Amino acid sequence: MSQRPYSPLSFCCALFIPLLFIHHVYASTSSTSSPQVQTLNTKPDIINPKLPPRTLSSSKKFEGSSDLVNLRYHMGPVLSSAPINIYLIWYGRWANSQKLLIKDFINSISPSTVAAKPSVSDWWRTVSLYTDQTGANVSRSMLIAGEYADSAYSHGTGLTRLTIQQVIASAVRSAPFPVDHKNGIYLILTSQDVTMQDFCRAVCGFHYFTFPSMVGYTLPYAWVGNSGKQCPEVCAYPFAVPGYMGGGGPGALKPPNGDVGVDGMISVIGHELAELSSNPLVNAWYAGEDPTAPTEIGDLCEGLYGTGGGGGYIGQVMRDRKGKTFNLNGRRGRKFLVQWIWSPELKACAGPNALD
Repeated sequence: MSQRPYSPLSFCCALFIPLLFIHHVYASTSSTSSPQVQTLNTKPDIINPKLPPRTLSSSKKFEGSSDLVNLRYHMGPVLSSAPINIYLIWYGRWANSQKLLIKDFINSISPSTVAAKPSVSDWWRTVSLYTDQTGANVSRSMLIAGEYADSAYSHGTGLTRLTIQQVIASAVRSAPFPVDHKNGIYLILTSQDVTMQDFCRAVCGFHYFTFPSMVGYTLPYAWVGNSGKQCPEVCAYPFAVPGYMGGGGPGALKPPNGDVGVDGMISVIGHELAELSSNPLVNAWYAGEDPTAPTEIGDLCEGLYGTGGGGGYIGQVMRDRKGKTFNLNGRRGRKFLVQWIWSPELKACAGPNALD
């Protein structure tokens, strides 16, 4: 966390605090525990690998009983207008295939998406359970409303939490984007050759809102970086494992789309979109008394991807015939591995690939 007043909400990188007690939601239609009940067209295996911990270990999350989690509503807005408009800022050099992968994930969130079960849209249903003081739910629909490419690195290859707002200001002033402070999210994605303050050391992504003095408006935004070259064992985990494991421990899982850095970004993007939608101005849904260091609905479930997660296990996920690991399906046959989200109804981590 950076010092006030610019203290964006960190996607903390530690995983696997021992499991205390977890309820799971969205069980399969059959009550049997046999893996065959989770049958997709590819008939994937069900696995629950135990992996070494990440190199960072400062997570504030709780993986267990609701008695330990005091997630409260602080009367602020959520993003309830449909659709939530995503304004993508591609900072640095990006391959078209990488852009398409990320856009396919975002476009898989809306319920109109055609995808196999368990789906990204089913996963977002947990996020949509959060409401504001009028009872309006977080929107289930999401739309990529605009894109802006800054391949010239106009603010350099080393960014800070303040200069990231200048990147947003440049995009807004160049007029590809409207000022959308009610139902817009400005998502800045930096390429693997761009460094960011605290990246790899303390955060893999963060969200906050812009300052009028910097951008001219108060706009909710999130930043996520491609860790493929800088720290995949931290921010693309479990598709990369710490180097100290060498050949003597469990190997990394195979990414579902063959790109360790971008596949790793997908879960971080999901984490930040979920928290930004339920806590856009840092005065809605979070645990803790300090809004500059809150524990949010993604923080509570870091490292959990399926039933039986915790204590070093990521939970029961699927592995296809090519050995690629995933827990969600998206549009155009895409597969993703995305962390679970805290459910306000079950008061526990939840995901649509639950087996119980």
